Amino acid sequence: MAEENNTTVPEFILLGFSDLRALQGPLFGVVLLVYLVTLLGNNLIILLTQASPVLHSPMYFFLRHLSIVEILYTSDIVPRILADLTSPLPRAISFQGCVAQMYIFIVLGISECCLLTAMAYDRYAAICRPLHYSILMSRRACKAMVGTSWLMGIITATTHCSLIFTLPFPSHPVIPHFLCDILPVLRLASDGKHRSEISVMTATVVFIMVPFSLIVTSYVRILGAILAMASTQSRRKVFSTCSSHLLVVSLFFGTASITYIRPRAGSSVTTDRILSLFYTVVTPMLNPIIYTLRNKEVTGALRHMMKRRVPSP
Repeated sequence: MAEENNTTVPEFILLGFSDLRALQGPLFGVVLLVYLVTLLGNNLIILLTQASPVLHSPMYFFLRHLSIVEILYTSDIVPRILADLTSPLPRAISFQGCVAQMYIFIVLGISECCLLTAMAYDRYAAICRPLHYSILMSRRACKAMVGTSWLMGIITATTHCSLIFTLPFPSHPVIPHFLCDILPVLRLASDGKHRSEISVMTATVVFIMVPFSLIVTSYVRILGAILAMASTQSRRKVFSTCSSHLLVVSLFFGTASITYIRPRAGSSVTTDRILSLFYTVVTPMLNPIIYTLRNKEVTGALRHMMKRRVPSP
């Protein structure tokens, strides 16, 4: 007889990487190293954008908030992964703990989508509307964009968690994942019915594809403005200011789209976990590296700060 479904579940079992025992030790070391580099890199971005007057522009205001989101985002997930990797058996997470983890995960994920969109609009205003830039990207406007990003995350997370965690779950729910992500919990709650896929696809279109479409629209107009420039040097300079952001956008939306749009029939538990590990653990580490290595203003501010703190012999 099939297990009876219950709306109140005391705890979930996260499978994590318990089925890959031989890899748990190496994974622990890699995830810990990536997490430490993520914390170091993003804290460095926050420090630089606050301390250096050169980086007191709207673009770096958004970048600072993006780094804050990345720190909170990984801290919501990675400590739990590290704790689970120390156990050879799957570990339980309370119902409230699962709700909290998913809520924070969604808030920060949607906030990052919106911040990346705001950064694209900033580049559009700087390149295509330079005479109106100071008005379009005033301090008040930037704060409003950041506040809206957080508000959109909170509204989305509240709506999703309210809908998902009132669905019936099996008596002993096992989530084949290392975190309470939307897809595996939805599939578990709806017992594999198509309504879970429809819900995720709807959310994907609204909260991933709409910001991505706005970013693409901004860069299409930016590209038009670049091509209209007579000087090759000017084109290169303008493109260099956008390349870091474009790379970060490609990483974030590329991995998110593959994870949430990919058909369920073509996925496996192992593939899902590897993709999720990349966009939840690796991508937040790459973002500050990309902005540090590919941005002359950031590298210049870093050199200046190092010279001030390290006295010359």
